Amino acid sequence: MSAATLSGRHIVVTRPAGQADSLCEAIEARGGNALRYPVLAIGEPADKRAIDGIATRLAGFDLAFFVSPNAVSHALDPILAQRTWPAGLRVATVGKGSERALAAYGFKDVIAPQSGFDSEAVLALPEFQADVVAGRRVVIFRGDGGRDLLGETLRERGAAVEYVTCYRRYCPVIDPAPLLALAAAGRLDAITLTSSEGVGNLRVMVGDAGWPVLRKVAVFAPHPRIVAHARAAGFELVLETPPGDDGLIGALESHFRHASVTLRS
Repeated sequence: MSAATLSGRHIVVTRPAGQADSLCEAIEARGGNALRYPVLAIGEPADKRAIDGIATRLAGFDLAFFVSPNAVSHALDPILAQRTWPAGLRVATVGKGSERALAAYGFKDVIAPQSGFDSEAVLALPEFQADVVAGRRVVIFRGDGGRDLLGETLRERGAAVEYVTCYRRYCPVIDPAPLLALAAAGRLDAITLTSSEGVGNLRVMVGDAGWPVLRKVAVFAPHPRIVAHARAAGFELVLETPPGDDGLIGALESHFRHASVTLRS
């Protein structure tokens, strides 16, 4: 059993519905109160022809890359409903959550960085160097939009790259009143932000009236890009954490342990 290192703390988890469980459970195991407030919603793409049509062409690719757990489920469910996965098609991803999602579908020997957890870390892997990918065909499963660094760099290294949009992201409509009431009372202790896009969505969701009180709440973000977006949005205290649930939890514990020591001294 985990120590009650977050006892009584109210911590906002902004991951999409269906992806927040592990972090919420870790917070609650340490005595904290995890408040689910998804700032990204995930749905089917507006045009499903690309994902419906890729199944018949999969065997023509050498590598399939999934950008997120959402990409894993929203691509594999329709694909595997039509066919088995080609034996020679290797699978790659980034992030422990995506690795776990692929493992749930039975994929082993997934190519993924063990640190870094972004496109830059993927591109540094031996399997993505020019002498390996030149002349290879790569399919990238992703949501609508997103960064193009991975695909552009692979093309520069001689690969043929095709993007397949398998889900869409949009800003949900959720009443911010409970969060704002806690924040106004000084009882909202932290917000975890795990998406650059989610930062802007949160700003829109709380509105101009709620923003002055929410911006005073400490933000914890696991990537420099998210940190930069949060600071640009106007949050007063933004702390960069190591990646993944463990990184966020460790940073929260450290921050509140220090805060408790400061109050006692």
